[in-house]
Amino acid sequence: MAQSKCYMVILAEFTDREKFMSTYAKEVPPLVERFGGRYVLMGAGAELLEGDWGDGGSLLISEWPDKQAVHDFWNSPEYIEAKKLREGTGRFQVMAIEAPQINGA
Repeated sequence: MAQSKCYMVILAEFTDREKFMSTYAKEVPPLVERFGGRYVLMGAGAELLEGDWGDGGSLLISEWPDKQAVHDFWNSPEYIEAKKLREGTGRFQVMAIEAPQINGA
């Protein structure tokens, strides 16, 4: 049985988007690629339809070969160091979810 792809989903509310974009956002994409990830969606200005967190926020989804690749990236010394660059730039929710292929997709 083939391993399921895994998606990392990040919801962000920025307090200092300029700092985030000039530091963290420049440092992390090459790491994502090095660990086998690829960005699927990057968007700002989310419209909250239900719930109480995220209206106007940004959403990022990256696709990974499997959950182990996500953990390898997340726990790598390189990412642990890069993650410090986003401190003080906002509030973030980060989730990883395995996604088996849907019939017909």
